[in-house]
Amino acid sequence: MQTSRLARTGLFGVVLAVAMGLGAPAMALDPNAGVTRESGPFDLFRFGFSAYKNGRKDEAVEAYKYAAEKGHPGARWALANMYAYGDGVVENDYEAFKIYDDIARQGVEPGSQDTGYFVNALLSLATYYQKGIPGSPVQANLGAARQLYFQAASAFGVPEAQYRLGRMILEGEGGANDIQQAKKWLNRARVSGHPAAAAVLGNVVFEEGQTVRGLAFMTTALERSTVSDKVWIRAMQERAFSLADEADRRTAIALAQDMLAKGLN
Repeated sequence: MQTSRLARTGLFGVVLAVAMGLGAPAMALDPNAGVTRESGPFDLFRFGFSAYKNGRKDEAVEAYKYAAEKGHPGARWALANMYAYGDGVVENDYEAFKIYDDIARQGVEPGSQDTGYFVNALLSLATYYQKGIPGSPVQANLGAARQLYFQAASAFGVPEAQYRLGRMILEGEGGANDIQQAKKWLNRARVSGHPAAAAVLGNVVFEEGQTVRGLAFMTTALERSTVSDKVWIRAMQERAFSLADEADRRTAIALAQDMLAKGLN
């Protein structure tokens, strides 16, 4: 995949018949399942979900397409993800992007059970806009990515969005560089338990002269991080420790151990 492995986290959008190939001859749904393309969206989605779990991904894709055409949000999400990851279909980031974009444009009512789909669509779109999609009309647009992360971070309090927004602000991507704003969003993500945000924030405050606090944040982040993040967090932490004096290192380790014991981030 070229641009979006969200963690993944993405969902949404009414699928246009032409865009999703619904004008092609239909595959036959399992005749024993009592589900046809004329069935209701929930029945189609439920059939697609069952087919997917049982490894019949071609049937799942077909059922999800029909359910998505009828407006089922879960089917839209599932179909977009399958295109994004090449899961049961040929990987196609642009098709995934179009579904996510449609979901995001439709919006969501406050308190709706579909909020999760909407939020994940915002994150998926932001990820695509950070790099663009080669061979498609979607070009890199850091300003759009930053705005989408801001929407998910501020309106919905999503830690991953807060982290990504904080990093973009810190690096001046898609807008002005603002250290205080970057720290605000990184800290919100850290408090919510986002290890990578804690590591980046720790490095920022370490560079500002808050040696013990910075080292402690990086140390707790390293302990709680995913395998893929440990490599860069460890390198960041080890560099900082090499620059600190022995007294600060000892105090930071003790503080980090206390934070970990108390479940603090």
